[in-house]
Amino acid sequence: MKIGLSYSRCVRDIVDGTVDINDVLVLITRTNFDPHNDEQWTGIWKGYGGGQTFGNPFSNPEWMDYPAEDEAKFRSTTIELYNTGRMHQPRQFGAHPHRLPYYWLETIVTDSDLENSPTVKDAWDKFQMVSGLRGTPLKAHNE
Repeated sequence: MKIGLSYSRCVRDIVDGTVDINDVLVLITRTNFDPHNDEQWTGIWKGYGGGQTFGNPFSNPEWMDYPAEDEAKFRSTTIELYNTGRMHQPRQFGAHPHRLPYYWLETIVTDSDLENSPTVKDAWDKFQMVSGLRGTPLKAHNE
């Protein structure tokens, strides 16, 4: 499972097929928008340079190489993440995270952790159960 730390770069990787959306636990983004809102979505698409437009001096043009026809892919990916509770936007709560050079974190539980610590094993099993309830299966690192 992956935790993403950059909305534009992570969604780009999902659209490109570099990362499977089913492997994403959550994106912790520096955004504050609702992808269902057409006006807000247009600002995001243009802000990241989608369709070779660039309308926000505060965003990096991560999507500049994508034609306008790809907008639906970016929006539907975003909506899926948003609707399944996998898009956390700290700016909605007053936080202002900084852009980092890395943007994917791997979440794994090692075999030795599972075998040697009953507390970790119990927590992992409960985490898998909760994840399964929302339709996101999790795997130990060796599966």
